[in-house]
Amino acid sequence: MPSPRKVALVTGTARRLGATIARTLHDAGYDIVLHCHRSRGEADALAAGLESTRAGSTLVLQADLAQFDRLPELVAHAIGRFGRLDALVNNAAAFFPTPIGTVTPTQWDDLFNTNLRAPFFLSQAAAPHLKATQGAILNLSDVYARQPRADLSAYAISKGALESMTRALAVALAPDIRVNAIAPGAILWPEDAPDASLQARILSHTALGRIGSVDEIAATALWLLRDASYTTGSVIAVDGGRERL
Repeated sequence: MPSPRKVALVTGTARRLGATIARTLHDAGYDIVLHCHRSRGEADALAAGLESTRAGSTLVLQADLAQFDRLPELVAHAIGRFGRLDALVNNAAAFFPTPIGTVTPTQWDDLFNTNLRAPFFLSQAAAPHLKATQGAILNLSDVYARQPRADLSAYAISKGALESMTRALAVALAPDIRVNAIAPGAILWPEDAPDASLQARILSHTALGRIGSVDEIAATALWLLRDASYTTGSVIAVDGGRERL
């Protein structure tokens, strides 16, 4: 028997933004399918915390999104566990510098497999189930999709393509499934090799003059998935009024 609660499949949930989105949706009453790649221990810990507040409300699935066969499997396992799907959040992403002149085919494939191909084929696999619930898809883009940085060329292209995919799927899946995206600005700094001067420069070009929070992104995600019933094909910038660098 299908779950009486709404169900969301969120990719890349073990840490950082994905974990906060998962907690926010869970707090709002969703059962959550938590996808992870390498961080299984952290995903299991997150699930244990959510289970402590509502037993039987989570499922942890580990998969490399670059492996095509694993994509429909994630959806199939979600349906097998909960019997329904109301939301797909394509949060998992690959991110690393790609200055022009240095980009390799392997780097290109790594970025596009995670940032574009996986969201598309997950959406395709999820579509029949989302149609049954009048559900929604949410893609996590980036301010760099529209304001590229010189050292992030291939990454910016992959996110720009994701925004194009958002608009295309909104048309293709209408009127039964809404498809939107969020383009965060400075929310979390990279964990490796932080560049204090770059951080200061980014904030100097941000109208609100501060870094954003993962909670602000997660709140927007909840609104787009649950409440924005007349919004589809939109990319919502949550970037503090970021100007071009």
